[in-house]
Amino acid sequence: MFSFLNLRVGWYLARRQIHRASRWTTVLIVFVMMLTFLNLVVVTGILVGIVEGITDLFRAQRTGDVVIRNLDAKNYIENSPQVLSFLKTLPQVANMSPRYQSSGTIEANYKTQTDQTAKPNETGATIIGVDPTVENSFSHLSGLIKEGTYLSPTGYDEVLLGQQFIDRYSFGEMPGLTALRNVYPGTTIRLTVNGHVREVVVKGIIGTTANSPLAASVYMSGAELAQLMGRTDYNLNEIAIRLKPGIDPKAFTALLKNSGISDVAKVQTFEEAIPNGVAEVKNTFEMLGNAFSSVGLVASSITIFIVIFINAITRRKFIGILKGIGISGEAIEIAYMFQSFIYAVVGSLIGLVLLYGFLVPYISAHPIVLPISNAIIDAPLQGTLVRVVILVVATVIAGYIPARMIVNKNTLDSILGRE
Repeated sequence: MFSFLNLRVGWYLARRQIHRASRWTTVLIVFVMMLTFLNLVVVTGILVGIVEGITDLFRAQRTGDVVIRNLDAKNYIENSPQVLSFLKTLPQVANMSPRYQSSGTIEANYKTQTDQTAKPNETGATIIGVDPTVENSFSHLSGLIKEGTYLSPTGYDEVLLGQQFIDRYSFGEMPGLTALRNVYPGTTIRLTVNGHVREVVVKGIIGTTANSPLAASVYMSGAELAQLMGRTDYNLNEIAIRLKPGIDPKAFTALLKNSGISDVAKVQTFEEAIPNGVAEVKNTFEMLGNAFSSVGLVASSITIFIVIFINAITRRKFIGILKGIGISGEAIEIAYMFQSFIYAVVGSLIGLVLLYGFLVPYISAHPIVLPISNAIIDAPLQGTLVRVVILVVATVIAGYIPARMIVNKNTLDSILGRE
């Protein structure tokens, strides 16, 4: 057990050792600690941030903060007009977009196909009916048009296609999806919904990442889609809600459920509404990031071990003299532990400033553009502090072991430099 006196003496010796050490050696060790800290946090943060990027896309482009959808046993949200009227009275709501939704097929090149036995150039699609003005205010859809123009508020027989439907933008084959050939803004395609067939014009192509909810969606006028679906009761399939800043989506969801909306519709936060499997992918990436980061932690611990061991070896005579004049071995061991602790803490503090002062805000403002998402650094403070503690503990242990090895040498042998 380390006594208080040994702690005081150890702290004094540690400060003297650091003060008298080579400045460049100290800078190098702190730099290694900083890099190890960043490796622990950033590698995992980016891997998890890839999935967070997908989640953010769904939140921004599709679900909002809270989404209301038809029950699994129903084809629509019952009493939709009354639900909308109630939502408009809630002060927490900043914006919302009511939508119709149906499965259907889209077909291209049917006018030029001469071989009647050839497979049609068609594919299944999710058709979403919106009010163009309201939807653009909600998801800023017009800013994502890669080719062509946005839907006209008074337009008819016109659609927007996600780029996954277009062969020149497709990210590869997807189950149930066949890319359309020779489709450009102005091209006429055939749309089939609920057995109703209509020729529509491609007004624009939505350009975004592969895992965006827009990549494999077709947008058109809500009134027109309701007509194709045979829907005359104004009952919707989905209402996406954007909340005002500071409003908790979970608390708002509970409010809606308590109001009775859950009796006629499914009420979900954006996290609950994202596709199945995203949470599992996030956990997998987090485990991979932790595994990769552990390698860096081991490497930094070995570095500290070597630095402290060499330092102790070169100071064997000095350590022997300290023991000879009455300084306990425990105090000397504590000195090296304090030395390692200071290196780890200073390196971690510099890393924290760099992480939250630059990396996180910069990457949030300028996400890493990947084919599957716009990745950010997911680095919650609580998890980061846990990693700081792990780094400090590992470093202190790495400093203690070599110090104990040298201190346990015979005092006279250490003074005389004998093995």
